[in-house]
Amino acid sequence: MSYHSAPSLKRKKRIIFLVGPTATGKSAIGVILAKKINAEIISCDSMQIYKGMDILTSMPGPVLRKKVSHHLIRYQSPGREYNVSRYRDQASRKIKEILGRGRVPLFVGGTGHYMSIMLDGIFKAKAQNKALRNRLYKIAEKKGNIFLYRKLKKIDPQSAAKIHPNDTKRIIRALEVFQVTGKPISELQKQRKGLWQDYDVRIFCLNMPREELYQRINKRVNKMFAQGLIREVEKLLKNKLSRTASYAIGLREIKGYLAGAYGLEEAKRLVKRNTRAYAKRQLTWFREDKRIEWIETTCKEKPASVAQRICNII
Repeated sequence: MSYHSAPSLKRKKRIIFLVGPTATGKSAIGVILAKKINAEIISCDSMQIYKGMDILTSMPGPVLRKKVSHHLIRYQSPGREYNVSRYRDQASRKIKEILGRGRVPLFVGGTGHYMSIMLDGIFKAKAQNKALRNRLYKIAEKKGNIFLYRKLKKIDPQSAAKIHPNDTKRIIRALEVFQVTGKPISELQKQRKGLWQDYDVRIFCLNMPREELYQRINKRVNKMFAQGLIREVEKLLKNKLSRTASYAIGLREIKGYLAGAYGLEEAKRLVKRNTRAYAKRQLTWFREDKRIEWIETTCKEKPASVAQRICNII
């Protein structure tokens, strides 16, 4: 029996996730789908949380935002730290508000970690030590991510298998939890409870042929530069950015260009390359979740067509 066809789920209120790698058209498809199913959109993107990063994060434009209510985008200062715990609390409140209006919560975005936290919950252990965390970040700066990643593989291979070696934040969080509690974070996470237990959840992941996806990414990056990406980054770099915001793809690449380390074309090449690598990591994450229903599409298919196909199987 499939996850969504279990009889016990029929009485539960519905929540939809529309996820997938960057540049697959989630924003446009999400708005059309939302109008069809009477939904409001909750962002599932760790960078679209921030103000002043519209071009950098390919934020849904004002035209799309006027068509359907969007939540948890463009409200957090990039100078303030943000984490999955805050996201889960705020998104959970939005779910209740949207359901209270008789509408369907529709999560749209590509941050797999945010999706997992919402679906499966977050463990409640008080496992925080700011001084320890700062020491680990200094070690990462001095010895590199791989040094800490190898430590994590020794103490918690299950978590290490799910974390990319370059994901400094999650590596350090897992090490922090282990050193504070004496237990691997993978063990503590088994005690979590999320949306999956209480709601009728459907998860749709967009995908398209790899070469088409990469072409779309390259075109999007060219468009971002044409829209004023360099000016946006210059403005952002005038202030201190939070650790989370500083991971946005494009910031470091353009910072190098502004510092004279390389030319404009090299900056564009780096942004394209790193965005393609990010899309590959996103696909790897989503493929590990067997609850996902895959929606294969192509560059030629219109957003309305994709939205209708999803609507037909909800």
